[in-house]
Amino acid sequence: MNQQKLFGQIQKKRSFLCVGLDTDILKIPAHLLESPDPVFSFNREIIDATAQYTVAYKPNIAFYESLGWQGWQSLEKTVDYIRKNHPEIFLIADAKRGDIGNTSGLYARAFFEKLDFDAVTVAPYMGEDSVKPFMAYPERWVILLALTSNKGASDFQFLKDEASGDCLFEKVLKISREWGSAENMMYVVGATKAEKLKEIRRIVPDHFLLVPGVGAQGGSLQEVARNGMNQKCGLLVNSSRGIIYASSDTGFADKAGEAAHEVQREMELLLREKGLI
Repeated sequence: MNQQKLFGQIQKKRSFLCVGLDTDILKIPAHLLESPDPVFSFNREIIDATAQYTVAYKPNIAFYESLGWQGWQSLEKTVDYIRKNHPEIFLIADAKRGDIGNTSGLYARAFFEKLDFDAVTVAPYMGEDSVKPFMAYPERWVILLALTSNKGASDFQFLKDEASGDCLFEKVLKISREWGSAENMMYVVGATKAEKLKEIRRIVPDHFLLVPGVGAQGGSLQEVARNGMNQKCGLLVNSSRGIIYASSDTGFADKAGEAAHEVQREMELLLREKGLI
């Protein structure tokens, strides 16, 4: 999926919501544990209830890896289900990979060929040759970690280069924008760092930003949109726990749909304010 098609879906659905499929076997409703594949059963119901309100799904790969081969099977079935039933949805593998070039090439093959994701999150620490293999696939995306929302982000991401005055996250943005383009690279920017979005937009004005941290982590959707939206929206705002765990009873999917719809309505207003729909 290219940038224009993604923006088209945002306009059509009046939403820039990304639903995180962080499916924890210990948190899903008890009645699903009797099914042959509880994780997939949960995901399928969440997808059916939320697909009309979201433009992207983002499975966090750790939740599936932790279950061994059964988890990978659940993930593959989830991706296949979305592709067959909601082919317009943008699929992100939240894998945070990043290794030497030949290893990154195998990660890229796994997520783009075997599992048919549109994008994969990548850590930039090892530099250009660890990122480039993911860019060898047309209309597939690298989503590079830039400024994250976790407490430990300040350990490294705000370290300053005395010569340039840039923080490390700013150097990541400035250097990596030479590796690709706004058509194959996005950046992770945590919603709890929304005040930095204006600075980030000055460096990467045209790129999409994947923004986690809205909802359960306390980020403000309005602040993210005000500081980070561009002329093609340029935002995929992720919500995981606040949607998929809106309820733990047998009506969990309906509650998830209601939670997603509530976010979508707020996003629609923000898109209208910007004149994008």
